[in-house]
Amino acid sequence: MRIGMAWTGAGQVRRAATAGALVVALLGGAACTGTAPGGPAAGSAPASTGAPPIPTGTPTGGPPAASAQVPDVLRFTGTTLGGAAFDAAQLAGKPVVLWFWAPWCATCASQAWTVAEIAPRYRDTVPIVGVAGLGERKAMKEFVTEFDLGATPQIEDSRGALWKRFKVTEQSVFVIIDRNGAVVHQGFLDGEALTAKVAALAGA
Repeated sequence: MRIGMAWTGAGQVRRAATAGALVVALLGGAACTGTAPGGPAAGSAPASTGAPPIPTGTPTGGPPAASAQVPDVLRFTGTTLGGAAFDAAQLAGKPVVLWFWAPWCATCASQAWTVAEIAPRYRDTVPIVGVAGLGERKAMKEFVTEFDLGATPQIEDSRGALWKRFKVTEQSVFVIIDRNGAVVHQGFLDGEALTAKVAALAGA
C-alpha cells in the first residue's frame, strides 16, 4: 500500500511530517509495498540496460577497479537526477550497493538518512547508487534535497527500466553486488543492517 509523502512547506514542517510517517513505517518492520508499474510512465528517457537479464553473479577474476572486467550485472547506463550520464561499468572491481527507492515512501525516507551518512565515507570502496522510480522527477529531486543525498549518484528511472532489469517490484530494496559481480543480497535493509553490510564489504 503506498504511503503518500508531501515534501512541501518549510524544512521543519517537512521533517515533522516525515517523523510521524517514520513511526508508522518502523512499527510495520518492513518495506513500503508500492508496486513497480507494468508499463512506461511519463518522464525522461529510460535507463539503458545494455545487456540481457542479469545473472545472479559472474565472477570476473580480473584486477580491481579501473582495469577490472565488467560483469553483466554492471552493464547498464542511465542519467542521474542532476542530468549527468552514468555508466555502471566504471564500478567494476568494487562492491556496489544499488538502492531502489520512491520519493513518497516513508521507509525510503527513514533509510535516506543512513545512506546520506555512510555513502560519502565509502564512496571509493563500496559505492552506493540510488535508483529512483515510481514517481515524478520533481518529487525525486525534492527527496534528494530534503535528505542531503546530492553527494550520492541518484539515477532517474521513471520508466522502470532498471527496476525491471533487477526484478525489483517494490521499494525500498537494496541490491548488493560483490567485487566479482555476484548479487549477495536483494531485499529490505534497515539502517543498522545496511551500515554493517557496507562496512563488511569495505573490509573484505
